[in-house]
Amino acid sequence: MRDTPKPPSGGIRPLLVTLGLLLALGPAGAMARDPRPLSPDDVAWLRRDGFELDSTTVSRYRDLGRSRFLELQVDGYEGDDLPAQVTALINTYEVATTPIEQLLTNFRDEQEKIKNMPDGDAKNDAKKAQQQHGNDLLQQAQQIEMLQAIYGENQLKEQMVWFWLNHFSVYGAKGRVRWVANDYVQNTIRPHALGKFRDLVMATLQSPAMMEFLDNAQNAKDHVNENYARELMELHTLGVGSGYTQQDVQQLALILTGSGVAPLRDRPGLQRHPRYAAMFVRKGMFEFNPMRHDYSDKVLLGQKIKGSGFDEVTQAVDLITRQPACGQFISRKLAEYFVADEPPPELVARMAKTFQRTDGDIAEVLRTMLDSRELAESYGKKFKDPMQFVVSSVRMAYGDKAIANGKPLLNWLNQLGEPVFGRLTPDGWPLDGSGWSSSGQMAKRFEIANAIGTGNNRLLTPEGTPKIGGDFPMLTTRLYYDTFDPRLTPSTRDALAKATSQQEWNTFLLSSPDFNYR
Repeated sequence: MRDTPKPPSGGIRPLLVTLGLLLALGPAGAMARDPRPLSPDDVAWLRRDGFELDSTTVSRYRDLGRSRFLELQVDGYEGDDLPAQVTALINTYEVATTPIEQLLTNFRDEQEKIKNMPDGDAKNDAKKAQQQHGNDLLQQAQQIEMLQAIYGENQLKEQMVWFWLNHFSVYGAKGRVRWVANDYVQNTIRPHALGKFRDLVMATLQSPAMMEFLDNAQNAKDHVNENYARELMELHTLGVGSGYTQQDVQQLALILTGSGVAPLRDRPGLQRHPRYAAMFVRKGMFEFNPMRHDYSDKVLLGQKIKGSGFDEVTQAVDLITRQPACGQFISRKLAEYFVADEPPPELVARMAKTFQRTDGDIAEVLRTMLDSRELAESYGKKFKDPMQFVVSSVRMAYGDKAIANGKPLLNWLNQLGEPVFGRLTPDGWPLDGSGWSSSGQMAKRFEIANAIGTGNNRLLTPEGTPKIGGDFPMLTTRLYYDTFDPRLTPSTRDALAKATSQQEWNTFLLSSPDFNYR
């Protein structure tokens, strides 16, 4: 049996530190450790598999073992259930309870009302009110994504939702994206996060958010817009230097003509053209309008695609996602996110081989990576991006305690420069640690660690109500001593030993290199 842990020394020992330790002790005063201890390798693997450890995840891992635990995750057996209080909070958001069609209809009606108003203060105020409404909807979508990341049972899936949101990045402040951002997460990214890559590409292609952001809603015969076609090949599937040409971009843009966001009124012209009416496609708010499509034959990546309407789009996506370069590109980005800033080429090659063999099965590619020796050799070397830092800090500090106010989460991500839906350019946020490890970034992380560690935040206070007391978390729990404490480096132990209060100890832990690397 291990020795009874001692509270951090240095300064006057406050009662709260001692209390935190006593809560983790058994009846005999010794640590009440689980009889099924996790190895250091298990702990490190779990920290890479999810955003951070919590008692529920650790208990389930102990019960199932790694193989079964991973199998349930990648097979999507574990759902998207959240604690009842968190679900109740999400259900107070307009964007979570209002269908996207209704949100866009309300937006259109309000725009028309404003357009018909006489110029003056009232019209300007109405414009500002509509802008603020859109901002509120975007903030709600951001909060929902962060709450799901914190409390989602399948932490691998939650990481993949964040990964794909960044890979298929859209900028929330552009056009109507504010109104459709939550739909993009819940109905485009989340259902396909662990499925076939080809299906995910098709889902993003048909999403109003992507059509709006990369301008394919304006892509029509005789008025071709190449923005989305270029990014689909360069950023979403093949990568720079994969061998596609500018002519391929132009041909793909022609294939995509007519694909866009469905209008909120019927298309009277289709009724006069039975041939076009039969080729019309509508799925949710996605529309393929055959009257806007270029029906010429195309040649994409050396393969002829006969002009035939929407079927050209499905053929093109099949062709692109089955290119060896696609498997290589996606595998490298996944390995960069999970394993190392410069992922081992041998690992990427094996992942790409799995991608090709399984026709782009994301779950199987992840299984290859998560079972690899290269992942095990990289533990403790991958620096957390701001989203990972904020989510992991809250998971570590509050565990299963339900957040009552998600706005502080957004404020912290904004301070760290990585807001959800906040990337202006379509390339997504950096995956390498150098993009997030400046001295200014680390100073901000310390401030946020302090806000979380001292309880000097409003996470547990419902929005619009006064804050009551200082409800700081108690990080010195059995979970901490079972999993985190044995792996601390001497420098972190020295820093923690100098803490003079539980709040300061919490702050030191959350801002330590041991916590910021995984």
